[in-house]
Amino acid sequence: MLILDILYYIFIVVACFQVGYYLVFFSQFAFQKETKPEPNNIPISVLICAKNEADNLKDFLPSIIAQNYPNFEIVLINDASYDYTLDVMEDFANKHPNIKIVNVRNNEAFWANKKYALTLGIKAAKNNHLLFTDADCKPISKNWISQMSAHFNNDKTIVLGYGGYTKIKKSFLNKLIRFETLLTAMQYLSFAKMGMPYMGVGRNLAYTKDDFFKASGFMKHMHIRSGDDDLFINQIATAKNTSVCVAKDSFTISNPKTTFKEWVTQKKRHITTAHHYKPVHKILLALFYASQLLFWLSGIVLLAFLFYWEVILIFFALRLISQLIIVWFTAKKLDEQDLMLFIPLLEFFLVIFQLTIFISNLVSKPKHWK
Repeated sequence: MLILDILYYIFIVVACFQVGYYLVFFSQFAFQKETKPEPNNIPISVLICAKNEADNLKDFLPSIIAQNYPNFEIVLINDASYDYTLDVMEDFANKHPNIKIVNVRNNEAFWANKKYALTLGIKAAKNNHLLFTDADCKPISKNWISQMSAHFNNDKTIVLGYGGYTKIKKSFLNKLIRFETLLTAMQYLSFAKMGMPYMGVGRNLAYTKDDFFKASGFMKHMHIRSGDDDLFINQIATAKNTSVCVAKDSFTISNPKTTFKEWVTQKKRHITTAHHYKPVHKILLALFYASQLLFWLSGIVLLAFLFYWEVILIFFALRLISQLIIVWFTAKKLDEQDLMLFIPLLEFFLVIFQLTIFISNLVSKPKHWK
């Protein structure tokens, strides 16, 4: 059949492309040794923007306060919360003199815009070197600030870190969320290692105040509700000014979504920002996802019809081996090795969910900063 012939050649091309993508791009992070610069103890401002995060702040803020670092302040930004977030912040501030509160009220021009709140927090920070995390994030060690700040120097003014999620036993959704996080980290950290940084995650990210104001802050994409982390880094990051920190003491960890509905809503919001990346980044990321989708769909159809099934299985195996080698070394660095046994299943579900979310975004607008 002509259609199966076409699918066969498509499958061969995308399988080779996938193998090449893993071995050329993703190997950049997987096989490189982590540099361990000496701590420099520069003054750091840790910024946490919170909207209705009272309970999370009570649980996670003590891990920030307890950091083993000689010179840091904590800037707590209350983004027009309507719960008792501000009360919790004030209670901590009364006990710890290095905590500063920025209380943001809704502005008519920037209604419920996290970027506006963050901008006010950055202006209020007394130090040039800024370290960002979220109200529901917890550093896994007391050396988080020390590890991240050590990567700052005269040339490196952006530091990309890793933010993982808590492991929940016997939860497929938890594994899916952590696999998607692992794959995303493998992408943005590999590209950064290649000198093509394109994003960071607000759960664990650092840059300088000078860079922020030199770029006019978030003004280029202030109209886009999300993207205070990835869009800003996509705008300002270069091969010369960006460093990667994946020392295990530098990781942060968050509680993941516990229902598919919550997770899909979150991913719908995140995916919309990718449309605003630089063209070269959009092309490379789109090619990878499209090749993933075509690999699975064409491969399954061809196997269903037993069309050159021996060749199809050989290419499936070749691609799987390449993937497992690269992902294993990446997962080992990011402490996600328990996902390895489930990778084919997790990838298939993730590809289908991403397609579903993409289609859903075409017909409905995603929700933004709560």
